Order: sequence, then structure tokens, then C-alpha cells
Amino acid sequence: MRRITRIATVGIASAALALSATACGGKKSSDTSSSSPSESGQKSAAIAYDIGGRGDQSFNDAAYAGLKKAETDLKIKGAEAEPTDGEGEADKVQRLTELARKGNNPVIGVGFAYAPAIKKVAPKFPDTTFAIIDDTSVTGPNIANLVFNEEQGSYLAGVAAAKVSKTGTVGFIGGVEVPLIKKFEAGFTQGVKDTNPNAKVLSQYLTQPPNFDGFAKPDLGKAAAQGQIDAGADVVYAAAGLAGSGAIEAASAKGKWAIGVDSDQYNQAGLAKYKDSILTSVTKDVEDSVFNVIKSVQDGKPTTGEIRYGLDKDGVGLADSNPKYKEMADVIAAVEKAKADIIASKIKVKTQP
Repeated sequence: MRRITRIATVGIASAALALSATACGGKKSSDTSSSSPSESGQKSAAIAYDIGGRGDQSFNDAAYAGLKKAETDLKIKGAEAEPTDGEGEADKVQRLTELARKGNNPVIGVGFAYAPAIKKVAPKFPDTTFAIIDDTSVTGPNIANLVFNEEQGSYLAGVAAAKVSKTGTVGFIGGVEVPLIKKFEAGFTQGVKDTNPNAKVLSQYLTQPPNFDGFAKPDLGKAAAQGQIDAGADVVYAAAGLAGSGAIEAASAKGKWAIGVDSDQYNQAGLAKYKDSILTSVTKDVEDSVFNVIKSVQDGKPTTGEIRYGLDKDGVGLADSNPKYKEMADVIAAVEKAKADIIASKIKVKTQP
């Protein structure tokens, strides 16, 4: 479905839309505000979404949750901007520029794709803090880099997958073959192999750059998961944004386990139909990272530079919302031991397969 760029004020109506968004990423149009924060006198923060937009039940929705938390706790006004299909760097530059001109502070780019645009826009607005999630390549006096040790959380997922697998074959699906997603694959594969050296990991990427459909199209994730299940996988872990919802659907249809990503996908309304098949999810505390950088600006002490979230600070982790998972004492024990060993540096998790 083609998305239309929008900049919308976040409010009660948008919260309701988030709950009603489907796993296909569809959403109704919401009201937009004609007045900028500078005109209303109310402080405001903005997020510009990554591919897939809000309603992906994953990465973008986690960022949205952080903005909502800031709106509630800090009494600020929130603004959102959606991506468009097949957009280029100029579109991102225009989007960030418009958000900054309207007085939003900070302006947060959700995803590494915003790096070139932030590099161009941030110097033009020295009094505005810009944050980018999942990228350290662009730096500056008013830029905050919010990054995560995805490989650590994925290692724990690998441990869990190896423990629950009955066939000894599990699957990894990456949305787009880029270094960030390679971290997910590396950690997952290492966790599986460290737990069961004889296990087989089937790895597949949905698209190659510059084609980023692998983060946006559920049908691609569904087809890949079906193929891996047909090849013997009984656990499938997808790090593919909105496309990952298709993998979860496929696992559910075949009675296999799925492992979610970025958000606790067991609790995502758009995936409720499949939640009994979501064993666990590799979580990234994108919500708190967004909230924290907004709070730093509101406190008058803007955070800049690299801010890293790992297992040691619960910045990444493994969700335990599924009651079936909570009953797996041996799996939980293995995961907790692995977590402790990673934090203690007894296990060094790879960032490349």
C-alpha cells in the first residue's frame, strides 16, 4: 500500500489508530495540526518514521510509544512524519527540515536511512537537537546517536530457539542485507550453535539494497518463512520490520514457533491473532531511548553523541510475555545464564556472521 507523507499531531485519536493498525500496516488518515509549536507556544518533539511507518507492530511502533510517553509525562506536543514508497534522500531532507522549521525539538530520525539527511539538515539548525536511531556514521554537536547491541538480544533468541526446536533446524529472516541486520543474524546463529552445535540455521534476506521492500512487505516475510518451515525449521526469527509480521503469520499457520523483534510482539494488537505462536521477542528499548533524548532537551541538557543500549542496561533483551514461554524453566535458565555470561564478558557475541 502506498503511504502518503504526513506530519500529524499525536493525540488520543492517534493512540486509537495505533491500536487498530493491522499487521499489513494499514491505517486511517488522522487529523493534522495547522499550527506549529512556535505558534502555539507549546514545546514539541517530532519523529520521522522509517520504512513501513507507524503500524509496523515493531520498530516504528516502539519509537511512537516513546513519543507518546513523552507527551504524557512531559506534557509536550508530539509530531510524526511518515515515509513514502521509493523515496530518496531529498524527501528525507525536506521532511526533517520541515519538522525543524516548525520548532520541534528534538527531531528524531527513526532508522539508519536518515543518516545522510541528518548530516545535511542538523548544521542548519544548530539550536535543535537531532537524534538518529541505529546509526553512528553521522556526528555533530547537536546530534545524538541512539544505538543498540542487537547481537546480544539475538544471541538469547538463538539460545531459546535451539532449546525449543525439535527438528534441530531453525530459521533466520533478515529484511534487507545491511550491516545492522547482519548483527541480528550473527548473534542469533552464535546463540543457536553455542547451545546445540549440531543445529542447522537457515538464513535468508528478503531484499538487497537499494531495494528496502524487505522491511515493508509482509508477503515477502510470509513466503520466506513458509519456505524455511518446509525445509524443516520449527522456529523462525525475523528481523524485518513490517515484513516480519508475515513470517509470524506463516509460523502460526503451520503450528511452529516465531520469534518477534524490536517490540514485544506478543503484546502487539495487530498480531493478536498469532500471538500464541510468538515464543518470545528480541526487544530493543527504542521507546526509552526516544523518551530519554526528548527529556534531555526539555531539561535543558540535550544529550548528544553515542548513547548505547545493551544487555547490561536492559537496552536489549528477550520478552517473556507468552505464558507458554514462562513455563519453560530449562529454556529460561539457559537464557538467563547466557545473559549473565554476556554481561560478565564471558561470552563475546559476534556482530558479523
